[in-house]
Amino acid sequence: MSKYDELYNIIKKEITTEQLLPGAKLPSIRKAAAIYGVSRTTVQNAYFALAADGFIISEPQSGYYIAYKKAKKTEEKKQTGKRNILYDFKSGNADKNSFEFNLWRRYMKNALRQDEKLLSYGEVQGEYELRDVLSDYIREKRNVISSPNRIVIGTGHQSLLGILCSLIDEKGTVSFPDKSFVQGASLFGDYGFDVKYRYKDADIIYVSPSHMNKRGDVMPNRRRIELVEHSSKNKSLIIEDDYESDFQYSGTPAPSLHALAGGGNVVYISSFSNLLLPSIRISFMVLTEELAEKYERELYKYNQTAGKTEQIALSQYIRDGHLKAQIRKTRRFYTTKTKNFAALLSEEFKNAKIEISENALKIIMRIPFSKSLDVFEENGIAVLTESYENGILKMILNPSAVNEDAFEAAIQALKQVLN
Repeated sequence: MSKYDELYNIIKKEITTEQLLPGAKLPSIRKAAAIYGVSRTTVQNAYFALAADGFIISEPQSGYYIAYKKAKKTEEKKQTGKRNILYDFKSGNADKNSFEFNLWRRYMKNALRQDEKLLSYGEVQGEYELRDVLSDYIREKRNVISSPNRIVIGTGHQSLLGILCSLIDEKGTVSFPDKSFVQGASLFGDYGFDVKYRYKDADIIYVSPSHMNKRGDVMPNRRRIELVEHSSKNKSLIIEDDYESDFQYSGTPAPSLHALAGGGNVVYISSFSNLLLPSIRISFMVLTEELAEKYERELYKYNQTAGKTEQIALSQYIRDGHLKAQIRKTRRFYTTKTKNFAALLSEEFKNAKIEISENALKIIMRIPFSKSLDVFEENGIAVLTESYENGILKMILNPSAVNEDAFEAAIQALKQVLN
């Protein structure tokens, strides 16, 4: 095969696999020759052949571009796919009115002015000032007692669980509450752990006490105490994902497992995605003393995944008391929103059983149904289905991502699907 045939095939593959998109400009003949290590004549012949076959077009005085005929196929594919989601009751994304963007921008701008701090990569474990303020925050809010040296910062739970998996020498059994914990279960499985579900005698028990399932049920105090006692007796490790602990409304917020266990065999993990914005991907975990010592010895193996600028901004944001204010605002905002939407549903669907979840963020709706579940997305609605049997559909609606101004239209869209 000639060199120009080889180059032709390389560029053709990049076009057909959409690594090069319609309208993209190709390197000049001189640059392409340098990139691919061939002569200009070879590049010119390859370009001529690609143009002759309709993969690229030549624009006089400008250069070569990827032909637009691919764009038509892409558009046709979009048109034959599922419709865009107009009413998202599934993702749990944030409502723009729940967060003061201007205030956060001020803290980000202030962080960007700290030139000296931003010249370095930052601490592998996370910025000390953030770990320090988090140590005070979790002690006050959840009675989790930890020095900054046992706190590890990361981008999302997945990165932190990856660190945790690498710190655990014996890859035994790990139990998850149910199969909805896909990412965590997949990660542990990739590290060689034997993944089980609702298996109380596992070596590691992953649990989210304030968000036990799709509905957002909260683990009762009695079960928390039983779990702590059982894990202590069996020398198992508990991973406490404290997701949505700030949204407990049924009486006094339940204590953390870490507090009940005295922290001895509990790794505590939390984040700020629900309180601030999903895009502020800063999570943290509190290691046990033994795991923290091992982490410190093996610190050279890891990299910090969370942005330094956001860490600096968040530490000052918390220190100035804005996180506490945001928690109060977010609680009121989302619980009121949920109640309002539940009231509208009750008025419209008299044949449905409607209840609000324990954490007051979701609506559980049971209603007679006889259609395909595909009809929801076909009508631009995303819902979470818990069960569909014997003509009864049980679904979970999270109205957080739907603007209240669109509630009436969303009700009508649901009515068209459900009636």
